Amino acid sequence: MPIPGNLLSATTETIDPNTSGWTSKLNCSILMGTGGRTGGLGCLAVRSVAAGEMQARTVSSYPVTAGVTYYAFADTAGVSTERIGIRWMAGATELSITWSLTTMAASAGWHRVSVAGPAPAGATQAQVLLSSTEAGASATHFWENIYLGEPIRTLGNLLPFNTESTEVNAAGWAAVVNATVSRQAPVMSWAVDNYTAGGQTLAMTAVAAGNASILAVDRPTVTPGQEFLAYAYMQPPTVASVAWIELRFYDSNGNQVQATRSVLAPPTPATGMYRQRVSAIAPANAASCSLAAGLDGASAGQVLRLETIVITAAPSMQSGTVVPYADGSFEQGVAGWTVTSGVATLARTTPWGYSAFDGAYSLAVTSSTASASTLRSARFPVVAGANWRAQIIIHADAGTWTSVVVRVRWYDAANTDLGASGGVSYGVPGSSWYAMSSDNTAPAGATQAAIELVVTAATAASVLHVDQVVLWEVLPQTTVTTDSDRGYATLTLRELPVDYTITVHRVAADGSRTLVRGPSGLIDRQPITSDLLVIEDHEAPFGVQYYYAMTVYDAFGGVHFTRSSGLVTLVLADINTAWLKDPANPQRNCLITVQRAPDWQRPIEQAAFVIRGRRNKVVLSGRRQGLEGELAIWTRSDEERAALHLLLDSGNTLLWQASPGMGVEDMYVSVAQVTEGRVGALAQEQWRAWTLPLTETDMPATVGVNGAAGRTWQDVLTEFATWQDVLDTYETWEDVFLDRRTG
Repeated sequence: MPIPGNLLSATTETIDPNTSGWTSKLNCSILMGTGGRTGGLGCLAVRSVAAGEMQARTVSSYPVTAGVTYYAFADTAGVSTERIGIRWMAGATELSITWSLTTMAASAGWHRVSVAGPAPAGATQAQVLLSSTEAGASATHFWENIYLGEPIRTLGNLLPFNTESTEVNAAGWAAVVNATVSRQAPVMSWAVDNYTAGGQTLAMTAVAAGNASILAVDRPTVTPGQEFLAYAYMQPPTVASVAWIELRFYDSNGNQVQATRSVLAPPTPATGMYRQRVSAIAPANAASCSLAAGLDGASAGQVLRLETIVITAAPSMQSGTVVPYADGSFEQGVAGWTVTSGVATLARTTPWGYSAFDGAYSLAVTSSTASASTLRSARFPVVAGANWRAQIIIHADAGTWTSVVVRVRWYDAANTDLGASGGVSYGVPGSSWYAMSSDNTAPAGATQAAIELVVTAATAASVLHVDQVVLWEVLPQTTVTTDSDRGYATLTLRELPVDYTITVHRVAADGSRTLVRGPSGLIDRQPITSDLLVIEDHEAPFGVQYYYAMTVYDAFGGVHFTRSSGLVTLVLADINTAWLKDPANPQRNCLITVQRAPDWQRPIEQAAFVIRGRRNKVVLSGRRQGLEGELAIWTRSDEERAALHLLLDSGNTLLWQASPGMGVEDMYVSVAQVTEGRVGALAQEQWRAWTLPLTETDMPATVGVNGAAGRTWQDVLTEFATWQDVLDTYETWEDVFLDRRTG
C-alpha cells in the first residue's frame, strides 16, 4: 500500500511499474532495477557517469507552504555512502537544499536515510534529491520506498516530532552529566512499513569514563494517577556498559518528584537497535514528565544511539485490566512479584528478546528442586461481588513442570487477607506459550486482589517464563446498545483473539445478511488488532428487529468461532421525519422533516426500429434502472440548514432511511442539483423548503468510516504551539478531528 500522506505518486514511491517519476540531476543515468522491497518487482537504479557525487531528483515538484516542516525518507542500498535531501523551489528557481547527514558507512543491504526541515521563506514547491558519491563510473546505487510529506510521528506521543526522531536537529535534547548530544546516521535497516523510524539517530557520547546521561528538553503535561509508557530504540556501545532509559515526573515548579528506570539487557555483542520500555504511574503531585537516557560505567568516547523516542499513555494488555503495565509485562523488572513460599527465584529474562510474548522480556521463574512454590503479585483494586478473570501466558524454558495453579487472593481496605479462591490447575504439556486463566468472584468486603501462581517443578533446575499477566472484570463478550435519538446502534465485542480476522453481519428477521461498515470499509475478514472492538452502526434499520452475527477466522482462514448478539430495534419516533446519512462521515448525519415523498421514475435505455412491411416496431431494451425522483423536505432552523449543507457538500453517496410503513425502504442515493427555497416572505424566517433530486445507487462497499483513529487533543497540543497555528492548518473542526490539513 502507498505510504499514508505521501505527496509522491505510487509510481514515484515504489518505482513500479517504471522510473517515470525520476530523472538525473547530476552525473548519473536512471535505470529500472530489480529486487525491490515494497511488494513490486522494481526499484530505482541510479548509475554514475563518472567518479564523484551523483544526484537523482523527482521529475515533479510538489506544493509546500513556507515555514511548515516536511519530511523525506527512502530505503537504499549500494557500495558507497549516501544522503537524501529536500530541494526547495520557487517556480523553476532553486532556493536551497536541506540535506540529511551522510551515512557513516556503506551497505549493500537495504537501509534507511531520512531528513526533515522547514520550507524556507518564498518556497512554493519541493523535490526529493537522492545523492551518493561513487568511486568510479558505472557504479549503481538502489533506492525505493521513497516519501515526501508531513512528518510521520507516533500517534499519541507526548513528545514533538523532532524530539521523537531528531530528523531536523538535536535541539530537543540536552546533556545532563558527562555527555555531548549530536546526531549520527549509522546504517540502520527497518521494516519497509516502519514509517516512524528514520536514518538519523540521536547520539549521546560520553565525554570521560563514568556515568553519562541526557534528557529531553520538553515537559509534556501529565494527569496524576494515570499510567504512562515511554520507549525508545537503543543501540548501546559494543564495549560493556549499562544502557538505560528513565521516565521522570516533575511538579508544577519543575522539581523532579519521581524517576523510574529500565535497563537494557542486550545480546552480546550489541550491534543492533533494541526497543526498551519503561512505565510508571504519575504521582499525585506530578504536573509534567520527560525522558532521560544514559550509560552507567561508560568509557570515554562511548556512544549511545536512540531512535523513535516516545512517551504515551500506557496501553492495556487486556481491555479493563487492573494490572499496571510493569507488573504484567516485566519490561523493566519483576515489579511487585514475590515468592511467598518455596525455593523458586524470580528475575527478568535476559538477554533482550530471548523469551517474551509481549515486548522483549518475561518473568523467569527458576526452581532449584523438584517442588512447589507460590508466587504472588502486588495488590490491585477490585470491586466486591463482581466476577474477575486472572490470566497469564507461560511457557516452559527448561526442565519439566508438573502443574501451574492460577488463583486470586483477596484483601479488604485494611489490607486484611480474605483468603484465596480455589483457582484452576493446568498441566504444562510442552514448551509453547499457553494462556491459563481462572474466574473468581470477589467476596464481600474485597477491595484489592493479588494474582497467585502455584508452580510445581518435576525436575531440578526447571525454568518457567511468565508474561502478559492481566486481571479484569469479566463483562459480556457481546453487547448491543441503541441510540434512537441519534440514529445508530453500538456493538461491543470483547475477548477477541488478536491477529485473527473477523466478519460482522447485520441479520434481518427474514434471515438476510448485510455486512457492517468499519474504518476500512465493510467488515469482511478484517484483521483484529485489539481484544476489544466497538462498532457504531449508523446504517442499522429502523422499526424492525435484527441482530448481529460475527465470525472469527484463524490465521489459516478457518472458522475459529462464531458469535451473535441479542435482538435489537431502533425507533424513529416521528413518522414525518427521516434520516439522511453519509456512511463515511456519520458525524454529518441529519434528521430531516419530510414534506413529500418522491414520485418515482425508473428510466430505461431503449432503441426502437421501424421494419418495412411490419406493423409493430422492434424495440431493443437495456436493463431497467433504479429509482429516480425528487424528495421534498424542510429544515426548521439555521442550524439544521447548515448541517444539511455540510452533509451535501461532499457529493458522497448517502443513505436515506424513512419510518417503516411509509412505502420507502432504506435506500442509498446520489443527490443531484439541490434547490433551497424560502417558505415565506419574512426575511427572518428560518424554515427552508428543499428539493433533493435522488438517484438510487448501490451500497458503497469500500468506503470506510472516517474517524480520529486514536487521535486526541494531546496530539494537537504536541504538534501546534498556538491556536493560530491550528487555525492556519485546518479549515474546520472536523478537519482537526480527522487531521485533514489545508494544502
